[in-house]
Amino acid sequence: MELNSMQAGSCCTHIRAELILILSPSSQDPSCFVEAGLGDRGGTAGGTAGGTTDGTAGGTAGDITDDTTDGTTDDTTGGITDDITDVTTDSTTGGTTDSTTDGIADDTIDGTTGGTTGGIADGTTDSTTDDITVGTTDSTTDDTTGGTSGGTTGGTIDSTTDDTNVKLSSCNGDLNVGCTEIEKKALLKFKQDLLDPSDLLSSWATGDCCRSWRGVRCSNMTGRVVKLDLAASDLSGEINPSLLDLKYLDYLDLSMNNFGGIRIPDFFGSLEKLRYLNLSSASFSGTIPHNLGNISSLLYLDLYQYSFESNMNDLQWLFGLSSLEYLNVGGVDLSGAAANWLQAINMLPSLLELHLPNCGLYNLSLSLPFVNFTKLSVLDLSSSGFNSTIPHWLFNLTSLSYLDLNLNNLQGSIPDTFESMKSLQYLDLSQNTFIGGQIPISLGNLCKLRTLDLANTNISGGIHDFVKGLSGCSNSSLESLDLGNNRLGGILPNSLGGLKNLRYLQLWKNSFSGSIPASIRNLSSLKEFYLLQNQMNGTIPESIGQLSELVALDLSENSWEGVITEAHFSNLTKLKELTISLTSSSRNTLVFDVRNEFIPPFRLTYIFIQNCQLGPNFPAWLRTQKELTSIRLNKAGISDTIPDWFWKLSLQPISELDLAYNQISGRVPNSLGFSYLSNVDLSSNRFKGPLPLWSSNVSTLYLRDNLFSGPIPRNIGEKMPLLTDLDISWNSLNGSIPLSIGKLGDLTTLILSNNHLSGEIPQFWNNLTNLYIVEMGNNSLSGGIPSSMGFLTSLIFLGLSNNNLSGELPSSLQNWTSMQSLDLGENRFSGNLPAWIGESMSSLLILGLRSNLFSGTIPSQLCNLSSLHILYLAHNNLSGLIPSCLGNLSGIIHMNPEDELYEGRLMVVTKGRDNEYYSILYLVNSIDLSDNNLSGEIPEELGSLSRLGTLNLSMNHLTGKIPEKIGSLKLLETLDLSINQLSGTIPLSMSSLTALNHLNLSYNNLSGKIPSSNQFGTLNDLSIYEGNAALCGSPLPKKCPREDETTQVIDGKDDEDGDEFQMLWFYVSMGPGFVVGFWVVCGTLVLKKSWRYAYFQFIDDMKDRFF
Repeated sequence: MELNSMQAGSCCTHIRAELILILSPSSQDPSCFVEAGLGDRGGTAGGTAGGTTDGTAGGTAGDITDDTTDGTTDDTTGGITDDITDVTTDSTTGGTTDSTTDGIADDTIDGTTGGTTGGIADGTTDSTTDDITVGTTDSTTDDTTGGTSGGTTGGTIDSTTDDTNVKLSSCNGDLNVGCTEIEKKALLKFKQDLLDPSDLLSSWATGDCCRSWRGVRCSNMTGRVVKLDLAASDLSGEINPSLLDLKYLDYLDLSMNNFGGIRIPDFFGSLEKLRYLNLSSASFSGTIPHNLGNISSLLYLDLYQYSFESNMNDLQWLFGLSSLEYLNVGGVDLSGAAANWLQAINMLPSLLELHLPNCGLYNLSLSLPFVNFTKLSVLDLSSSGFNSTIPHWLFNLTSLSYLDLNLNNLQGSIPDTFESMKSLQYLDLSQNTFIGGQIPISLGNLCKLRTLDLANTNISGGIHDFVKGLSGCSNSSLESLDLGNNRLGGILPNSLGGLKNLRYLQLWKNSFSGSIPASIRNLSSLKEFYLLQNQMNGTIPESIGQLSELVALDLSENSWEGVITEAHFSNLTKLKELTISLTSSSRNTLVFDVRNEFIPPFRLTYIFIQNCQLGPNFPAWLRTQKELTSIRLNKAGISDTIPDWFWKLSLQPISELDLAYNQISGRVPNSLGFSYLSNVDLSSNRFKGPLPLWSSNVSTLYLRDNLFSGPIPRNIGEKMPLLTDLDISWNSLNGSIPLSIGKLGDLTTLILSNNHLSGEIPQFWNNLTNLYIVEMGNNSLSGGIPSSMGFLTSLIFLGLSNNNLSGELPSSLQNWTSMQSLDLGENRFSGNLPAWIGESMSSLLILGLRSNLFSGTIPSQLCNLSSLHILYLAHNNLSGLIPSCLGNLSGIIHMNPEDELYEGRLMVVTKGRDNEYYSILYLVNSIDLSDNNLSGEIPEELGSLSRLGTLNLSMNHLTGKIPEKIGSLKLLETLDLSINQLSGTIPLSMSSLTALNHLNLSYNNLSGKIPSSNQFGTLNDLSIYEGNAALCGSPLPKKCPREDETTQVIDGKDDEDGDEFQMLWFYVSMGPGFVVGFWVVCGTLVLKKSWRYAYFQFIDDMKDRFF
């Protein structure tokens, strides 16, 4: 706006100002001052307050960069220019491309009711900060009268920006007054202790410090320095106390510098005229001095830090700042003051904005007897780790327009009492995964709400009633709605079309189903629509093509069906990002029915189409897309050749090309015009010919599973020096490994497996210290492992299986302390198994040494590999006992979800045959010691490996019995103990192995009856038991002798029940016989006296004869 004149007492007349500054005289310090050549910085610490528009806590980043984390959020959520997620991010840091929050705040709230919102709207609180800048005392009045465009919370955002733009051209005072000599000397002393590598203070030498010195402003009437603004000046060093000689200093901004961890000087507390103090993001550390509380005139205090570089153990010193309107101590460690922080804040009755993000407070009182800071308009308590429900006192802050509680541990459900906060325009409860419950219908009554972020809050249910309430507002203000990553479901309501001001809609990662409602056409302001990762199984309506403002559309990872036609794109003139895909498990089909002659109305920068039927022809309409930076047509049903015009798009800034998992054929040109290309994935196609060498900017090159042939180009490391990931596996490449690969110092992944490569492995590894994945298996490589591979200290995966490698393992390999998967199988390595494998590779998950020539015993040090869950030592010449300590391998006892495996391929013996496992290796738990010369008994301790799925001890010289404890392996699917010398019976406990589907006990010395219950009822293949002459019973044709006596107990029932039944009848039949016999004999003796005498006489004669 232009201002022709403005009087404030006898102060100044402004000729040009971007925002109105209301000036008033000060009895102590006339507030008219001149600008001393401050450059166009675009906002000193605007973000500081801003957030709400250009950086909530991020004032730190402020308006200078206009949001530091925008890129991150854009990448995460796919945002382009005004990414939805930036609402949150901007609150914290600022806006790279004036993203969502900017859009939402700047564009949305621009001066509307800014008076209430503080930093939310441009100009919202200009009066506060602008007044601070000018040095007047009328900020409160101005805020009150600021009305619709000026406001309550004042220039928390714009003052800092506006100060830069305000030009004073005349004043009623003396314009010729220069700075005093005392203050000039004070400034020079201050400069003397600073380090100024960018020489931004070069003007501080000669001349009038009020007129030509960068960042200095003086009173036009007295010539006294009233403002020192050195924000973002790349300064470091010490802060000289000469600043105390600036007696009338009203405004001090040292934000966004690098003071290298020094403490905030104590003397700052003596700058008693200060009303604006900004020390944010300036790398101060240590305890914040309490005497800052002596600056009783302070209105604006910003101490924001990026991390816990500073701390405060007590906030009682804030009591002296009763006029404070803006306070930001984000990133300052307040954990020592966590118990009483709220009581201290409650003593600041003038507070309009409070920013306490990431302060380590943790304690959030649920009640507050008396709320004293009821003027509060902006409250940021994000990233504090609060572990409670949303407190009741919060709903007494009826002036609140901006509330940010994201990234906490809030519990319970979202209260209905939010309905009382009628002024609320910005509400962020995201990243509170314990909230749960449903969205309260009452939130739909907040008709002033512009931004609502409930992402990742574990809420569930439908959104019909909530959306219906919002759309029912006479003039719904909602512009940004983020409900992503929750458990919401049901059909998208038709009332969505009633949110006519909506610009950003995020419904990603929920369980919504059905089709997109046709009413979507009514969202004429919609810029970004994210519906990815849901269960949408209907059609995509043609009405989506009417969204003329749409910039980003992401409908990926659903189960869409139907046809996409040209009508779906008819009016999408501003579309930049298009993402459509089906889930890999979907049985539906989404077909693109677009003519070759179709000329789209948009100019895309990003396209991602996956698991859809875009082919069979290569899409000709891509020829018109001159601004593409990323092309991803993955599993798109293309079976064409790539036309010449595509390879010749030399002027396009394409950085990513992904055409993987199609049936595209033909040759790939050896040189391409894509000079910006950095990521290439042409995997799983039918490309043929020599391996292409492309732009020197390429960093990731995936060409696996094609028909490329010939040698790897000798100069590959010189032509593509920035390579970090190289995968050319599963082709027909031959020859040796080029030495130039050793020049790729940034290489992290090298996959050359499944080719016809030959020769020795080169000795170039000492320069490849960033490598963590090396796969060269299934080739014809020879020689030994180079000792220089010991330099690969970051290596986590090495696959050299199925080559012709030989020799002993070099001791330098014990430097692989990060190794997780080591597969050297099917070679001719020899010597003893090194004990250092178990001593150095403590993170090892997979050890594959099968089919080599290793000899000696199994070192007990392998038992130290507590994370190991695959151990393959089969087909070697190992001897001795099986270490009993293998039963302590906790990786096969407890599942550790943190065990993340690179998805390499590994041959695993399951169900009696070799199977190749790829993406589910982390689920495999297996021990294979077969085909060695091991002896002794099977250790009972192996029965403790409760998650073991495969145990193969076949083809050894094991003796003794099968341990009874083996029945504890409830997840065991494969057990092979064949071709040993085991004896005894088959343990009855094995009947409880209900997961067992492959068993081999053949060619041992087992005896007795084969158990017949539970799982043994399904294991009826005769070959399981052959070679055990003493075994009998089903399924063998040999019956057990005296089967009634040799029947074995199975699970405490079956044969045992039969024996008990026979014993019962034995006693039942013997009892009556005993009773009858007893009374026949004894009854006769009692009744016949002559018989009784004869019986006892007989007993006496027998006694005399023997005794």
